[in-house]
Amino acid sequence: MQLIKETHIDFMKYRKFWIMVSLALVVFGLVAAFWSDWIRLGIDFEGGTQVNVLFKDQPQVAELRKLIEGAGVADPQIQRFGDNDSKEVLIKTPVIKGAEEGSRNLIVGALNRQYNQNAGGKPDLNEIGLDAVTELLTRTDPDGVAAQGAEAANAHYAEVADKVLAERKKEGIVTSWDSLAKLDGVNAKDLAALESQARLGDFAIVGVETVGPVIGKELRSKGLMAVAFSLIGMLIYIAFRFELRFGIGAVMASLHDVLVTVGMFALFRFEFNLTTVAAFLTLIGYSVNDTVVIFDRIRENMRKNKRRPLIETMNESINQTLSRTILTSGLTLLSVIALLVFGGPVLRGFSFVLAVGIVVGTYSSIYVASPFALLWEQYFGPEAKARKAAAKRAASTPA
Repeated sequence: MQLIKETHIDFMKYRKFWIMVSLALVVFGLVAAFWSDWIRLGIDFEGGTQVNVLFKDQPQVAELRKLIEGAGVADPQIQRFGDNDSKEVLIKTPVIKGAEEGSRNLIVGALNRQYNQNAGGKPDLNEIGLDAVTELLTRTDPDGVAAQGAEAANAHYAEVADKVLAERKKEGIVTSWDSLAKLDGVNAKDLAALESQARLGDFAIVGVETVGPVIGKELRSKGLMAVAFSLIGMLIYIAFRFELRFGIGAVMASLHDVLVTVGMFALFRFEFNLTTVAAFLTLIGYSVNDTVVIFDRIRENMRKNKRRPLIETMNESINQTLSRTILTSGLTLLSVIALLVFGGPVLRGFSFVLAVGIVVGTYSSIYVASPFALLWEQYFGPEAKARKAAAKRAASTPA
């Protein structure tokens, strides 16, 4: 299928202009990544504690921030998880020196003092685990199975507890005892025992992640190494598979794509985490794949006419692959945009990197990879060596 018929666009005519544009974008990306505070490092790299809290009623972020700070946690970052009507919030706190377990206990304690003041000594069904629920039911024995032995009673109530906690996991928080009444395997007696011995708190901890400063630093260095080694590996492969000049062009294009996308990523204040590193590695692979298609056509056309200037062969090859490039990039971009719009906040950073990267990568395959391969040829290729040799002979010849 051809979206665009035969074209004769002189892509290389304005290569110097587009190289300057690309250089400006790369400088912007470098400034955003290394000489500004635009990059928001996630807990994976910076260290600290991240707690996802789901509330029964919609919380006020300003009140939560004041509450967490009052518990002795400095500079907490609190944001809604989802839209403005969401009842789930994300609480991020920096590393607490001397506290390997992080700030979870401080956060939960502060929330309990605010939202669960009238607990009456009862355990919170939205907080306790499987063993605690099983022990509670076994102790009250609503189904009268204790006569069968402790082991049989424990196994019986463990099944009941598992069904209750499965419902809690599904909804995130149990807000009403009525929501448990419809569960298969949980009868009225079990429900009454739970209601009498436990309570339903106004919030539930649905996720906790704690990363120490040493681990965060290690993950950060390994993430950068993964990107660097992927670029080096591709340079070696393309230099072996094609020629060194093409390998240089492909790596320069990939490096350009990463830095420009980093700049855009930082500008929109997305969080940089391990998922983002995966997105950048995917972007590098996609960018190189698009570049290799063009380089493969250049190599084919060079074999057909070895005396033809390389710049003309490049223009012809880019025009021949233009339809394929637009079709492939366009369809992939549509899929990524759908992921960006409907994928939710967890995947938003990942999909943003891919969306920007596909556009930038398509551009760089034409206006970065090919011009740099041409530049390498002009300065280090056979013709350049011949010119240098001729100049050297001329300089050594007596007048």
